[in-house]
Amino acid sequence: MIVKVLPDSSALAAAAAADAAKRIRDAIGARGGARIIAATGASQIAFLGRLVLEPDIDWRKVEMFHLDEYVGLPKDHPASFRKYLLERLIRPAGITNYHFLDGERDPQAVCREVGAMLTKAPVDVALVGIGENGHLAFNDPPADFETDAPYIIVRLDERCRQQQVGEGWFASVADVPETAISMSVRQILRARAIVCIVPDARKAEAVRATLEGAIGPMTPASILRTHPDVAIYLDEQSASLLESADE
Repeated sequence: MIVKVLPDSSALAAAAAADAAKRIRDAIGARGGARIIAATGASQIAFLGRLVLEPDIDWRKVEMFHLDEYVGLPKDHPASFRKYLLERLIRPAGITNYHFLDGERDPQAVCREVGAMLTKAPVDVALVGIGENGHLAFNDPPADFETDAPYIIVRLDERCRQQQVGEGWFASVADVPETAISMSVRQILRARAIVCIVPDARKAEAVRATLEGAIGPMTPASILRTHPDVAIYLDEQSASLLESADE
């Protein structure tokens, strides 16, 4: 695992975008295309803004899956991850091959259908974040580390739902859906490489638990330490509680 601590969120976004772009270019060069997983949320906005500006990526050769989506939320809702990805990644980059999790359909059917497409071939790069409660995708603690299903239906815990309110996506916790479709932990770990983008002081506790606490379901993102090719990008605020951060 590589942990990089940048001075601020802007420097973090630039460094992570350069890394992710190189991995995407390398996959296209080696295999003729790149399969990626893209995260959403406030913490990813600056990073995606830089990523779509990276040079020499033929986005027509990129196939994109996303990590999670609320069950029952319309596509045009401000908090919809489909809307988010269309506006911040798919349209700006010019990605034409992408697979959405449609939270308005039967979630079990969506899990099966998108999961079948996802598992046709390895994912080259997973772009992820870490939640305030240590979640990975929408796998809140205690996360399921055992299921082999590519996508699962999860129940969102109170802290996760409160984070969505704090980030401004919903007016109150009562407005946040209680369930979501999430890529499973084991499926995320099947990616050849993982780039994890975690800015902001409000993530500092989760970062410390992820990197210095026990590896286990109560800190879902801690499982990243078991993967052979992970780069975690922090700023000084999100790294502020770490005893040490080595590159």
